[in-house]
Amino acid sequence: MAVPAEVGVFLGSLAAGDLATRVRQGAEHDAATWAVRKRGLTGRSSARWAGSITKATHDQWALSRRGQAAELGWLRGQIASIEARLARPLGAKADRRAGLARGYGSRAEWHAKSRRLHALRDRLAKAEADWAAGRMRVVRGGKRLAHLRHHLGQAGLGEQVWRERWRAARMFLSADGESGKRFGNETIRVTDTGRLTLKLPAALAHLANAPHGRYLLDATVTFTHRSQEWLDRITDNRAVAYRIHHDTLRGRWYVTASWQRTPVPGLPLEAALARGVVGVDMNDDHLAAWRLDVHGNPVGEPRRFFYDLTSTAAHRDAQIRHALTRLLHHTRATGAAAIAMENLDFTDGTSREKHGRNKRLRRLIARFPTARLRARLVSMAAEQEIAVVAVDPAYTSRWGAQHWQKPLTGSTRKVSRHDAASIAIGRRALGHPIRRRTAPPPHDRSDRAGHRTAQAGPDTRRREGPRPRLPGPRTGCVPPGSGAKAGDQNTQHRSGRSAEQPEPWRQDSLPLSL
Repeated sequence: MAVPAEVGVFLGSLAAGDLATRVRQGAEHDAATWAVRKRGLTGRSSARWAGSITKATHDQWALSRRGQAAELGWLRGQIASIEARLARPLGAKADRRAGLARGYGSRAEWHAKSRRLHALRDRLAKAEADWAAGRMRVVRGGKRLAHLRHHLGQAGLGEQVWRERWRAARMFLSADGESGKRFGNETIRVTDTGRLTLKLPAALAHLANAPHGRYLLDATVTFTHRSQEWLDRITDNRAVAYRIHHDTLRGRWYVTASWQRTPVPGLPLEAALARGVVGVDMNDDHLAAWRLDVHGNPVGEPRRFFYDLTSTAAHRDAQIRHALTRLLHHTRATGAAAIAMENLDFTDGTSREKHGRNKRLRRLIARFPTARLRARLVSMAAEQEIAVVAVDPAYTSRWGAQHWQKPLTGSTRKVSRHDAASIAIGRRALGHPIRRRTAPPPHDRSDRAGHRTAQAGPDTRRREGPRPRLPGPRTGCVPPGSGAKAGDQNTQHRSGRSAEQPEPWRQDSLPLSL
């Protein structure tokens, strides 16, 4: 694989130079400057390689631009939060109704936060200047790997091993597909038998071992995931994009194929919920799911799909995919066509200004994969023709535990707080209130009163709030020991005896004169 490595290093140097040119142009970039960059690369490689390089450069610059916008938003939010807390007295409590933040606990903390406020303002000023000039800072190969060069001893790596990883990370072997061309790609071509050929750049044309300046690899490419769909595309000569990368740790080369699929029209909400829903409660270590019918009643037993988020990023990603795969299989097995999930957003959840010194909670929220899990679930559910319904997460855990945990817990089944929350999420997606109420009997237990229910209507305001606590029994009669003559028991007994008497009561005999 010496030739692919040489081609990747050569094209990687061209991509690095093109990215540096694009960064220097900043916000003044337009279609004309893009065309100039592409013409400069075409003479040294080819038109198709130049198109792939310039497109990758544009995507990298746009990604950095979005990251810069996110950093600006984060800095402004942090500055506003610290300023609000600095304006409050020391030890002042928060008042959500008045929109007042809590004050800092001590004078030392107040002083430290005021210094941090000045540092954040300086960072914001520099970030705003970079944003106005369109200046991006991008490291080809990854900032983490570049920083690792100065800490090889701590990482347990040698310089030669690091240079191999750095060289492999900066390679460029990516090509977009073209519909109508043979096998869907002219630059990196993979046949139906798995033979891979590369279109060599002009500077490396002397390395060709196949006609038309191409290089044929001895290895055979095999796709295990969606191989039939890939085969159908290349048979019809539809566009397929390829990316080749080298894994230096395993000593292997990998080929990734990608293509754009035809968007599938989404199902209407009523049709998706016609067969019930599977409510899912996201947690730090598992997904709690329970199947609900169209009336909001839990059916079957609760299910839990565990995952581990304590290892590397690749391991966490694999754990999430595996948990979601089991969730989708369970949904199809139950016959439901929709999954209800909370629309959680922890954008500012890791901030010390929001959760104080509770470092354990901040770390828990920081590693909680809400965005990644939601994005993967939507894409994976679309393949299974399952709809995903996002609901408001307010009070689902509290009200689920209050109204569903105890009634569903028995001697043979233990319902957790998370299982009860999944029922609350599913009922909210179906449009039912979360509270579980029983209908009281009529006032005289006759059929003429009809059915009475304490269930609030769908248009009633605050219908999911807690019921007001009324002291005493819920009946219209006067309770024992109450009333105007409650203290005198003899006045309430017509025979002259007290109402509470130790001996049994006997009826007097009738007079003979009657």
